[in-house]
Amino acid sequence: MPSLDKVNYTARTHTTGGREGASRSDDGRLDIIHSRPGGAGNGTNPEQLFAAGYSACYMGALRFQAGARKIAFPADASVDAECDVGPAGAGFGLAVRMKVSLPGLDRATAQALVDAAHETCPYSRAVRGNIGVELTLV
Repeated sequence: MPSLDKVNYTARTHTTGGREGASRSDDGRLDIIHSRPGGAGNGTNPEQLFAAGYSACYMGALRFQAGARKIAFPADASVDAECDVGPAGAGFGLAVRMKVSLPGLDRATAQALVDAAHETCPYSRAVRGNIGVELTLV
């Protein structure tokens, strides 16, 4: 298993009750309740959190790749993420679709950023070969 060359940050959370429980970060910035996907309740679910976390991290990788290429990153760039959960073999699995909008960039440049970001994003690297990830430039 690959190891990190250096630890830049460590996220710490405490969760109780699983999908019908709560999670809180050690610094108090995250304090949420959970509800089952599609069920009753006002909480979020792990799939929503994963979609939000992955898309935010991926956008950071897009910005990094734009900077490395000296390309002005569009202020109105966005990533719409969907995270599916369902049966997969003897257990359950995930699938992710992300629609990437990079207004103002020509299609070839934007696609090059989308592809390069997928190679460097920590989430993309973590899930590669484990779940389906579909990236679409819109």
